[in-house]
Amino acid sequence: MSNYVERISVQYSNFSQGADPLIDSWLLMQTPTPILSITGAYLLFVLWFGPRWMERRKPFELKYTLIVYNALQVVVSTWFCLQPFFTGLFTKYLSLSCGASMTGVSKELQLTVWNGAWMYLMLKIVELLDTVFFVLRKKQNQVSFLHVYHHTIMVLFTWFYLKYIPGMQAAFIGVLNSFVHIIMYTYYLIAALGPQYQKYLWWKRYMTTLQLLQFGIMLCYFVLINSMQCQVPRALTYFFVSNITIFLFLFINFYRKAYQNRPRAVKRD
Repeated sequence: MSNYVERISVQYSNFSQGADPLIDSWLLMQTPTPILSITGAYLLFVLWFGPRWMERRKPFELKYTLIVYNALQVVVSTWFCLQPFFTGLFTKYLSLSCGASMTGVSKELQLTVWNGAWMYLMLKIVELLDTVFFVLRKKQNQVSFLHVYHHTIMVLFTWFYLKYIPGMQAAFIGVLNSFVHIIMYTYYLIAALGPQYQKYLWWKRYMTTLQLLQFGIMLCYFVLINSMQCQVPRALTYFFVSNITIFLFLFINFYRKAYQNRPRAVKRD
């Protein structure tokens, strides 16, 4: 029994060693325990504890909380989109033959990418509040499998990527996703202002189309960098391609239900 426990301890220790000791020293990055605890607590609250806790309570309004939250999301997402231009990452990315390897990248730019990925991880954790707000407002019908899966997998993948395979491969993905989030959280911000602003939300269908286009671009991107024989870790490619395919299927299914099988409705998903 002691030998078995020792082997498990050694395997866990090896798993806890990431691509760089500096990254391992950052908040939440030393071992997978904290990030697994956060996502586990999130799933427990939004799928079980939260709905039962709210069952006999009145829904929270949270109007001003949502206005501030969505406005900050727009600002932060805009900041992520602009960073590649301010840091020189965009120019360096274009100058590389594959646009995905850290070879030839200065230590300073490398640290910029790593810091950006860590801040992106913090943002994905904060975005778990999207679902928490649904539960507190007793909008459990909005807590779909697509919604919960998307938020959970984004947190776990971003941590895994930063921990074990940090590089420029996913920088483009993060910037593209941030651009889509500018549009998405702007929509949510207008919706949070009140019913009198519903008339300005006629473009929800186009927002969903943009999200579908985002996943299509991501797939094309990974096909391109692999066809150029770039040094992209197989685990990264397999994970991205499989999950983007899942997202595409789920979003197409949502699109059909929301816009083709029933009249248009303005509400947050």
